[in-house]
Amino acid sequence: MVIESLVPPVRRGGRPAEHARRRIVDAILYVVRTGCSWRQLPHDFPPWATVFWYFKQWRADGTVDRIHDALRDRVRDEAGRDPLASAGIVDAQSVKGADTVGADSRGFDAGKKVNGRKRHIMVDTMGLLLAVMFGSSRTA
Repeated sequence: MVIESLVPPVRRGGRPAEHARRRIVDAILYVVRTGCSWRQLPHDFPPWATVFWYFKQWRADGTVDRIHDALRDRVRDEAGRDPLASAGIVDAQSVKGADTVGADSRGFDAGKKVNGRKRHIMVDTMGLLLAVMFGSSRTA
C-alpha cells in the first residue's frame, strides 16, 4: 500500500506492460534481501533484465529514494518517533580498491594504510539509514 502509491504508473500509449508492478517490486526486494545477482533471480519473477531495467529507471528518477524514505518514516511513526530524525550517527570505513579502479577515484588512508575509497553512512538513533556517501580516501 505504501509502495504502490510511490511506484510510477504504467505509461499510456505504446506497448502495454507485460508484468505487474507488484511483481517487479517483489523481485527487486528479493534481490536486495537475498543478495543474489540479478541473473540469479528465480524464474517465477519477471525476467531479470526487465526487473533490472525498472530498478535502474526508478533509481535514476528518485523513486527508490522516495520509497526508502516513506518506509523509514512509517517505521519511525509506528515506534512513536517523529518521522524527521533529530539525531544521527555517522561512521566511515576505508575499503581497498581493486587494481582496476582508476587512480582519480582512489586515495590513501594513511591511518589505516589502505589505498582505496571511503564509505560513510549515517543512521538515526533507531539504526535506520539516513544517508550513504562513497568517495576516495584522499582526505583521510
